[in-house]
Amino acid sequence: MTEQLGTRVPQFYLTSPAPCPYLPGRMERKVFTRLSGEVARPLNDTLTHAGFRRSQNIAYRPSCEACQACISVRVVVDAFEPSRSFQRVSARNADIVGEVVDPWATEEQFALLRRYLDERHVGGGMSDMTMFDYVAMVEDSAVETHLVEYRYRGGPNAGDLVAVGLTDLLSDGLSMVYSFYEPDQGARSPGTFIVLDHIEQARTRALPYVYLGYWIDGCRKMSYKMRFGPLEARLASGWVPLKPR
Repeated sequence: MTEQLGTRVPQFYLTSPAPCPYLPGRMERKVFTRLSGEVARPLNDTLTHAGFRRSQNIAYRPSCEACQACISVRVVVDAFEPSRSFQRVSARNADIVGEVVDPWATEEQFALLRRYLDERHVGGGMSDMTMFDYVAMVEDSAVETHLVEYRYRGGPNAGDLVAVGLTDLLSDGLSMVYSFYEPDQGARSPGTFIVLDHIEQARTRALPYVYLGYWIDGCRKMSYKMRFGPLEARLASGWVPLKPR
């Protein structure tokens, strides 16, 4: 890390134990550091490769005692072949187009986020998010990031915003930070469509990976990630193929 970032070595901190939001009865701790200045982009790259995730200008990774359930995973783009189920999802969303835009928060995006949170994540960690919080999530970043706005191509809803993805551009891939969508469009499988679209974006950019964040064996909320195999997992030995269980 020192060779890539020069003489500046980032300081890391450890959070106090708190209830794990994914596995009942367990406690979580995180190790984190701040992303700032001219080293923010290469540091974000390096830490993502080491299994960290980004939230605004903080890079963090679980550091829990007696638990290593959170595993960072990434899609191997060139090896990915969409299943017939995925092809049907793409067909159902053929009337939607994604556009990469600068990371500027808008009231239109926030209104969509509020509908998504109020319907899909009542009582969750982001359920009380305000416009101020959303602006910070999108715009408070020292790394290379962007939004993807998904809108209807035509028809009675032409131009309406239906989904948004916040995504970092890394040296070797796209890192999906957060996404949300119109909650009444569940029949379209919009979350799946957003991931499929990011895989195609990475392919177009000749980037080998799409980083999906953490997968937790036994956690239903994370189980969907296994469908986008072949995946690689960041273990102590480095990135290795993740075999379905």
